Amino acid sequence: MTSKKYQLDTREDCGMCVAVPAEVLEIKDGNLGLVDYGDLKQEVRLDLVDVKVGEFVLVHVGFAIQRLSREEGLETREIFKQVYAALEE
Repeated sequence: MTSKKYQLDTREDCGMCVAVPAEVLEIKDGNLGLVDYGDLKQEVRLDLVDVKVGEFVLVHVGFAIQRLSREEGLETREIFKQVYAALEE
């Protein structure tokens, strides 16, 4: 029997999907929301969560996918800032 060698896929398009915490600033018609990531504001879809202005959500590919407590949102945002800062060093 022949053994197969496996190789790690190093294509640039392979990566990890990440959801980013954001605060809901405004809710618009059509289930659109304006969210704040800290340094960036963006419109996202709110179809998958029941959320109010001032609450935090996790955003993945333009959709809010989960509601977070304010504490979780701020804590996770700080962790992201620390990771990005470390990557820039």
